[in-house]
Amino acid sequence: MHHLWLMLLPFLGLVSVAPAEKGLEFPRYDGKDRVLDINDRNYRKAMNKYSMLCLLYHEPIPDSKELQKKHQMTEMVLELVAQVLEEKDIGFGMVDAKKDAKVAKKLGLDEVDSVYVFKEDRVIEFDGLLSANTMTEFLLDLLEDPVEVLDNALELKAFNRMDEEIRLVGFFKNQESEHFEAFKEAAEQFQPYIKFFATFEKTVAKQLTLKMNEVDFYEPFMEEPVTIPEKPHSEEELVAFITKHRRPTLRKLRAEDMFETWVSREDDIEGIHIVAFAEEEDPDGFEFLEILKEVARDNTHLPDLSIVWIDPDDFSLLIPYWEKTFKVDLFRPQIGVVNVTDADSVWMAMDDEEDLPTAQELEDWIEDVLSGKVNTEDDDEEDDDDDDDDDDDDDDDDDEDDDDDDDDDDDDDDDSDEDEDDDDDDDDDDDDE
Repeated sequence: MHHLWLMLLPFLGLVSVAPAEKGLEFPRYDGKDRVLDINDRNYRKAMNKYSMLCLLYHEPIPDSKELQKKHQMTEMVLELVAQVLEEKDIGFGMVDAKKDAKVAKKLGLDEVDSVYVFKEDRVIEFDGLLSANTMTEFLLDLLEDPVEVLDNALELKAFNRMDEEIRLVGFFKNQESEHFEAFKEAAEQFQPYIKFFATFEKTVAKQLTLKMNEVDFYEPFMEEPVTIPEKPHSEEELVAFITKHRRPTLRKLRAEDMFETWVSREDDIEGIHIVAFAEEEDPDGFEFLEILKEVARDNTHLPDLSIVWIDPDDFSLLIPYWEKTFKVDLFRPQIGVVNVTDADSVWMAMDDEEDLPTAQELEDWIEDVLSGKVNTEDDDEEDDDDDDDDDDDDDDDDDEDDDDDDDDDDDDDDDSDEDEDDDDDDDDDDDDE
């Protein structure tokens, strides 16, 4: 699943490109080995020693020098993260899929080139971009309490600004409440990918329009939340509801869970994604994103509709790769369907470069995608037709060459006849003399 991460590494870690003032010096790898080689003899000790253990399950070290270098780069990312988080009681290790197969089986590691984090009785798979920045942020989020408490209006204001993420918020009597405990246990199942909030303050609950023991589910970019029915809720009921409604109508591709978003089968439509590129800081990109939000809100009832929004500014080193692969200009907003497995794509035609499509035009195009009228297979058929045309051209060329050869043969025959006639005339002249 994550074999792409080595190709997509934007940088190994946090390094300064110019002399920095004191207090702004980014860490460099100090050369000290902190990442353990996990095997059958030491894995139990490592799990007991740290509050969290982060393990990379990798292929055997290859013979190819190029692949060895990629492996070393991956290890260097882990080393830098281990160095930065050295005081946080987090252990780091690597598990060889061949040499340490027994350990991998005992720990339940089944996906090569994946990172697994062991925290208490939970195993969390890291589905993000393997960079020091992203992984450090991910692990720090895991160290936080799974539920953040909203105590006042300022914290509520910050909560309302988090419209890009799935959020849940509940109102409970106090932290000793059995219903809050169930909410907290459910939060642990989704940490850190889904944010959970709670309040014990009546004034905050009133602004959220929450009743006692009620929980609201916020889908990204939706104006109004969905209240989970039949309160109060057990842990199992909350987990079941979140699992069922976890796929948003519109979601943003983020470094911390980009592979889960891109590859997860329940998040695509028969192997494809509807993908929109738009720079939020660009005027056209902002306008296009607002149109996308409007379309998503009007059509959130469609179970198969799920749009992945990518802000190219968040993945600047991938822009040339995407432009070459998808054959689109990412300096302008774009929307298309992309095949998850082979990256084939078809993009909505925007004839007028000055005007963006209206919400209605976008809805009509999306309807064609969901009905199958627009799909990446059409693109393959066009390529096949082009190949057939090339073959026809080759056949025509062959026919022309054959005709030319026949003409040349006829010319040669005529020349031979003329030469024979000339020779006969010469013989007659000799006889006369």
